[in-house]
Amino acid sequence: MYHSYLTIFVPAVISFFITVLSTYFVINYFSSAGIVGKDYYKGKKRIIPSSGGVALSFGLIVGIMVYTFGGTFVYTPILKISDLLAASLSIMLITFVGFIDDLNVKSKPQKTTGMKDIRVGLKRWQKPLLTVIGAIPLMAINAGNSYVHIPLIGLVNLSYFYPLLVLPLAIIFVPNAVNLLGGFDGLQPGTTLVASLGFLIYCFIYGSNISLLLSAILFASILGFIWFNWYPSRIMPGDSYTYAVGATMVAIMVLGNLEFFGIIVFIPWIIEFLLHARKRFDVTDLGIRRSDGTLEPPYGKKIYSLTHMVMNMKRAREWEVSIYLSAFEAIFVVLAFILKALALV
Repeated sequence: MYHSYLTIFVPAVISFFITVLSTYFVINYFSSAGIVGKDYYKGKKRIIPSSGGVALSFGLIVGIMVYTFGGTFVYTPILKISDLLAASLSIMLITFVGFIDDLNVKSKPQKTTGMKDIRVGLKRWQKPLLTVIGAIPLMAINAGNSYVHIPLIGLVNLSYFYPLLVLPLAIIFVPNAVNLLGGFDGLQPGTTLVASLGFLIYCFIYGSNISLLLSAILFASILGFIWFNWYPSRIMPGDSYTYAVGATMVAIMVLGNLEFFGIIVFIPWIIEFLLHARKRFDVTDLGIRRSDGTLEPPYGKKIYSLTHMVMNMKRAREWEVSIYLSAFEAIFVVLAFILKALALV
């Protein structure tokens, strides 16, 4: 037991430090390379580096590789190396798609989703089409268990529909849904940190070893990154962040067979997807900065994002929106554990 937990703790700690060091490098390198975005909430608009997810993804991959190296030369691995390598390749492929999206920076603001921005990115139809490549490595090894527990029904065998249909749909939906809720310092790292902690605790209690490792590495990597993105942010997460984290979440759910627990944890992003869909995804989550630093909802009383809900509840500042929505995510993590205790997920 001590041996198995040590082989999880060490890669997670290394992932944390690698993410911190990589983010320092990316901040300086991307600033000079012009991979940047506008920060609209600090009075005087700032230009700061974007695509911080590249640093986080590097931390994730190094953490996984530390375990595989140890399992080859130091100890007998208790996890399937092929599953870990497939998860690593999936994360790298989808991070690359996110990075391509972050690269499309214009010298003058262009109309994108509900606003003008210098970060234009890929077209809306291109993102889901390209993110599906992240599913290929997991599909190739027939990852996961086709027997899925459905509440009130029980175990259902999805057979080949699981790797060939459910898995690619999950890879398309989860990273793109995580990408929808953002635009505020600390919001994406804050909400995903809470979600990853939920996965980590679940796997620790209920004994999914491979998902325990991935959850620990994901939690540690986000913890290393969030300090750089918290108010006032020094780097934007970018699509490379949301895609890398989303792909890792899918790998955790699939390899650990905790799909329905993950669905409950993911409800805030499902709500965000449905809210954006009301306006055909031509939506900005951002508010309009008042003179006192609080944010005015961009569409008045109309709510097309969870951020609009918070801004309609009170005169919130940017960092408050991030805290409230991270707390909102924590509610669903707690709910998922309650439903698990009641044997409903």
